[in-house]
Amino acid sequence: MFENVFETVNSGFAQALYEDYLRDPSSVPEEWRELFDNGLTGEQPAVEPAVEEKPEQESETGEPQIGARSTSIAATSPRPPSGTSEPLEGPALRLLQNMEASLTIPTATSFRDLDVSRLWDIRRSLNEALETRGIKLSFTHIIGWAIVRAVQRYPVMGFAVLDKDGAPHRVERDSVYLGLAVDTEGRDGRRKLMVPVVKQADQMGFRQFYDEYERLVAGARDGKLMPDAYMGANLTLTNPGTIGTVASVPRLMTGQGSIIATGAIQTIAGTKTMTITSTYDHRIIQGAESGMFLRQIDLLLQGEEGFYDEVAGQMGVSAASGATEAESRHPEVAAVPGGVMGDRELLTHVVSAMSLVSAYRTHGYLNARLDPLGTDPVGDPALHPKSVGLTPDIMARIPATVLGVYVEGHTLADALPELQELYCGTIAYEIEHIANHKERVWLRQVVESGVHRRLLTSDRKLRTLTTLTKATALEEFLHRTYLGQKRFGIEGLEMLVPVLETAIDLAAEQGVREVVMGMAHRGRLNVLTHILGVPYASLLAEFEGGHETHDTLAAGRSTGDVKYHYGANGIVECLHGERVDVILMPNPSHLEAVNPVVEGQVRASQTERSGHQIRHDSRRVLPILIHGDAAFAAQGVVAETFNLACLDGYDTGGTLHIITNNQIGFTTDPQEARSTDFASDLAKGFDVPIVHVNADDPEACLAAVRLATMYRDKFAKDCVINLVGYRRYGHNEGDEPRYTQPMMYARIDVHPRVKDLYARALIAEGVVSKEEVERETERAFRELSDAQARLEKRTETDAGPDMLRSSGEWTAVAEPDTRVPLETLHDVNAQLIATPEGFTVNRKLQRLLERRLKTFQDDGPIDWAHAEALALGTLLVDGIPLRLVGQDTERGTFSQRHLALHDAETGAKHVPLQALSNAAAPLELHNTPLSEYGALGFEYGYSVAAPECLVMWEAQFGDFANSAEVIIDQFVIAGLAKWGQTSRLVLLLPHGYEGQGPEHSSARLERYLALGAEGNIRVANCSTPAQYFHLLRRQAVHMQLRPLFLMTPKSLLRHPQAVSRTTDLADGQFQYVMDDISLPGPRESVQRIVFCSGKVYYDTMTASDRPAADHVAIARIELLYPFPEDAVSNLIGLYPNVREIVWLQEEPVNMGARKWVVPQLAELKPEWVSLRYVARPERSAPAEGYLHKHLARQQRLVADALSPMQKIKSRA
Repeated sequence: MFENVFETVNSGFAQALYEDYLRDPSSVPEEWRELFDNGLTGEQPAVEPAVEEKPEQESETGEPQIGARSTSIAATSPRPPSGTSEPLEGPALRLLQNMEASLTIPTATSFRDLDVSRLWDIRRSLNEALETRGIKLSFTHIIGWAIVRAVQRYPVMGFAVLDKDGAPHRVERDSVYLGLAVDTEGRDGRRKLMVPVVKQADQMGFRQFYDEYERLVAGARDGKLMPDAYMGANLTLTNPGTIGTVASVPRLMTGQGSIIATGAIQTIAGTKTMTITSTYDHRIIQGAESGMFLRQIDLLLQGEEGFYDEVAGQMGVSAASGATEAESRHPEVAAVPGGVMGDRELLTHVVSAMSLVSAYRTHGYLNARLDPLGTDPVGDPALHPKSVGLTPDIMARIPATVLGVYVEGHTLADALPELQELYCGTIAYEIEHIANHKERVWLRQVVESGVHRRLLTSDRKLRTLTTLTKATALEEFLHRTYLGQKRFGIEGLEMLVPVLETAIDLAAEQGVREVVMGMAHRGRLNVLTHILGVPYASLLAEFEGGHETHDTLAAGRSTGDVKYHYGANGIVECLHGERVDVILMPNPSHLEAVNPVVEGQVRASQTERSGHQIRHDSRRVLPILIHGDAAFAAQGVVAETFNLACLDGYDTGGTLHIITNNQIGFTTDPQEARSTDFASDLAKGFDVPIVHVNADDPEACLAAVRLATMYRDKFAKDCVINLVGYRRYGHNEGDEPRYTQPMMYARIDVHPRVKDLYARALIAEGVVSKEEVERETERAFRELSDAQARLEKRTETDAGPDMLRSSGEWTAVAEPDTRVPLETLHDVNAQLIATPEGFTVNRKLQRLLERRLKTFQDDGPIDWAHAEALALGTLLVDGIPLRLVGQDTERGTFSQRHLALHDAETGAKHVPLQALSNAAAPLELHNTPLSEYGALGFEYGYSVAAPECLVMWEAQFGDFANSAEVIIDQFVIAGLAKWGQTSRLVLLLPHGYEGQGPEHSSARLERYLALGAEGNIRVANCSTPAQYFHLLRRQAVHMQLRPLFLMTPKSLLRHPQAVSRTTDLADGQFQYVMDDISLPGPRESVQRIVFCSGKVYYDTMTASDRPAADHVAIARIELLYPFPEDAVSNLIGLYPNVREIVWLQEEPVNMGARKWVVPQLAELKPEWVSLRYVARPERSAPAEGYLHKHLARQQRLVADALSPMQKIKSRA
C-alpha cells in the first residue's frame, strides 16, 4: 500500500485540501487535519498570483529556451490573439506532475468489443426485482465485480513496478485493491477526478462489494472519506462511457498494474456492444495476459462460471433470465406489430418475407461473386423476391423489425439490398446448418451488423499492400531467376500471406501465445519467408545448390527433404507489439497428412503436465490448417481430424481452416474431384461455419479471418475459410496446364495480380501514390537480388561427405536404470486396487483386484496387464507424464487392462492411476475414435511437442496400424532423417498367431524392421511381463529419443507360464536377449541354439518334445532393432559345442523378422556353425483362416525346431 496520498492519482484532491488546511485548519475534515498536523505536506502554494514573464534565453545553438517558470509546452508557438494565461499551481499543478510521472511508464493497451446484450437484460431484470428495496445496480457495479473475479484468474494484472533504493522491484499483491474513478464537482464548479479504493475486493461477496462501492462513491463526492480510502489501488476501473465516450486509453499511474476503461454501450443492428480497454504496465504484463484477462471479463459478462447466479444470490433475488433482446427478435418468435396482424394479406407477405430472409442466410453463397476469374455463380431461385410473390411495393410495407434481421433499414425494401450485399458479395457465409441455436444467432448478428467488416485504417491498408508486394515479388523473382524449378508458387492466392498475418495479429489480441500451422507444399516458401521470417538467403540457397547444409532449410539433417516440405519456427512481432511463437510443421507430399500432427502438437502445447493433474488451456495456442481444395474434399484424414475436434483429450479450442482454393487439382476439374458443389462442404457435417471469400478482394479476406477468429474466441470451435482464387501456372512450374484447362488459362493469362488490383484501388482512394507503389515494388525485388548476390560470393561449395550409416549401427547410450524399490511397488500396487468410499466394483473385477493384492504378498505371479499398470504407476511417481490412448484402451481389447473402473450401480468412473497420492506427474487416458490415420498422427504430433511425456498409442490389433501407414512411413520412420524430428512415441501392436485368421494375427513386424535404418526407431517383441515393465520404463527415460514399435501379446496375456515375479521388477532390467532358463540338460550338451521372439517361445518351451531335446537351447531376441549384436554374440559363446543356429518364427518365411535377423546371425555365428530358419511357407496372407490348419502348422514348426540333430538338412 502507498505511504503518501500525494503519490497517488488522488494527489490533486489532496493538494486542494492541504491548501485549505494552510488557510484554515478547521475547514478540512478531522482525519485530514490530523494527517497534516502529523507532518504530511503537499506542494507549497505559489506566492505570486500571475505568471512572471521572462525573456526567452538563447541557447548556444541559437534555439530559444523555455524560461524556468514557463509552463508552456510549445514555447515557440505564436501567441494567441486573445485570452489569458495563468500558472498551474495547487491541485492542477499536482495533477500535471502526476500525469507527467505516468509518462515514464511504458504501457500498451488491449481492446475488446463485448456483446453486452445479456448484461443489459439481466441488469434490468435484477433492478426490477430490487426496486422495492430501493437498490439499483449500475453497469459499473457488475463490470467492476467481473474485473475483481477476472483478476483472481490473472493476478498479474494487479502487479506493479516500484523503485526501492533506486532499483526497480516487481510488486506482487496478494489481494485485489480496485480503484474507482469518480467524477466530482468542486466548490469552484470545476470537475475533479477522485479514485477511492475498494480494498481486498477479492475477499468480498458481491453484496459486500456493492455496499463498499456505494459508500466510497458517496464519500468521494461529499469529501468525507478518510485519507486511507484513496490509497493502495493496484488497478483502476474508469467509465468514460457515461459521457458517451466509445473507447478510451487512460493514463496508468505509478504503482498500478493496469487501468480498465469501459466505453459507451451502443446498439449496432440490434446488438448491445461495448468496448473495454486494458492499459497495462508493459514491463511486467504481456499483451497475451491482458488479452486473456479481457476475455475472462467477457466470459463472465456472458454468464459463464455462474456469474449472474452469484450476483443474484448475493442480492437475495432469483437467478436472472438469460434471454437477450437479440434472441427475442429471432424470426421464429418475432411478433408482428399491431396493425399488420389485422391485415391477413400482409401477414401472408410477412411469412414470404421471412422465407426470403432465410433463403439469403441459407443459400446466399450460391449467388456470391467468389471467382476472381469472373465465373458466374450458380444462383438459387429462392433468392428472388418474385419467387415468393413479393413486389417492391409490398416489401416497402413490411417492417424490418418483424424479420429478425440485424441490417440497417426500416422495411424489407430497405434491408434487402443490404442482405444481398452481405450474403452475395465477394464474401459469403454458410452458417444455417449449425445445430447450436446460440451459435447461429451470434453469427447472424456479427455477419449482418458488419462487426467483422470494420473499415481499415490507411496504415492497415498499406500494411496489407506491402505484404502482397513482398509475396508477389518473391514468386516473380523465383520464376524468372530459377525458371522451371519446382516451387509450387502461391500466385493467384497471394492473399494467403496477409490472411495469416492478420490471423496471428488477432490471435495475439485474444491472448494466444503460440500459433502452429500445417500446410501442403503450395505457397509454403512464401509462408516460410514472410510469416516465419526465414531469411531469403536460406531459401535461395535451396535453389542455388552447392552450399553447405547450414545455409539451407535442411539445417544439418541426414537426407534432408525438398525445399517445399520443410517447416520452421519463428517469433512474430504483432501489430500491437505482442510476440507470438509461430511454428510451421514439415509435411510430406501426402497433402493433408500433417493435419492431425498439428492438432496433436497444439494439444501438447496447450497442456500443462507439471502437476498431479493436467491443466489444459485451449486459448494459449492456435492451430491453423491450410488445405488444398481437391485434397480437402477427397482425403479421408481431413474428416478424421475434424472428428477429433470436440472429443475429450483431443479438443484444441478450435482450428482455423483455410482452403486455398485454386479451383483445380493437378489436372482434375472440380466436377471430377468431388461429389459436392463446394470444396468446403465436408465441414458442414461437423457443424463448422464456412466463410467463402474472393481472393482478389483483400479487405473481404481480412474480414473473413476476423470473423473466424472471433468465432473461435467466442465458442472455441473450428471455422473454415474457403479462399477462392486460381493457380497462375501449372501444378508445378514445369507443368503445362493448357493441355487440360485451356479456357481457364486463357482467362488467367490476362488477369491482373491481386497486388496490382489492390494498389489501383488504394491509389484511387488517395491512400498511396503510384510512385510509392513502384518504389515499394523496387525495394522488394532489390532485397531478393541483394540476397542472391551475397550468396553467389560465397566460396565454399563443398557440401561435405554424405552421412554413412549402416542399418545395424547406432550410437551407444548408457542404459537407464529401470529398477523400482519393493516398497514403492507395494505402495503403488495398493493404490491401484483402492477405490473411493461407496464405490461398487463389478464382482468379476473385484476378484481380479484381490488377486493382484495377493500376488504381491506371495511374490507373484504378475501378468502382463498388472506389470503394465505398475510400470505406469511407478513412472508417475517418478514424475514422468504419460498419455495412453487407443481403441478400447481403457479396458483393453482383450479385457485385460481395466485402468478405468466403472461403478456397477451408478456408472461413475474411477481411474486409480489418476488418483495416486504420491504421483508427481499426470496420466492422460482416452479411448480413441475408430481411426488409425488421424489418431496416430495426433499422438505423433503430441509426442514431438512433449518429449518429456511418454505417449503410447495402441492399435486394436497390430495389423490395423496399416491404416496409418502414411503417418508411420512419412513421419515416425523418416521424420528424423528428413526434418530432424523425432519422439519417444510408443506403438503398442498386438501380435501373435493364435488361429484368429489373417487380419488378427500379424502386426506386420517385417515392415518396421525393413524401415529401420540409421538408428531411427526401436522394434521389440517382449516375452515376459517384467521385460515389458522395464522396456516401458526404459523408453520413458532413455536419453536418446526414438519411437518404439512394440509387438504386444494377446494369448500370452493369460498364459500361465508368461508371468514374472515381484523381484523381477524390483531388481531386473530390460534384456536385449534372454537365455534359455529351463534347459533340460547341461550347456555342454547343447548343439543347436534356436533363436526366436515373442509367443512362439512358449509354444516351443511347452511342447511335449521339449524335455527330451536336451541338445536344444531356446533363446529369445527381445530387441530386434537396433540389432543387439554384442548380446547375441555373448549368448552364442555360452554354448561351447553348438553346431547349428536356427531362427524360428511363426510368420511365413516372407514375413516376420527372418529377412532381418538371419543375415545378422550369419555375420555373428562362428564359421563352423550352420544356420537355417524355420517358418511358415511363403504366403500372400499372413495366417490361416481355419483353426485346425493353424494348429497343425504350428506343431510342425515346433517339431522342426526341436528335431534330432541327425535329421537336419541344411537350408542355409
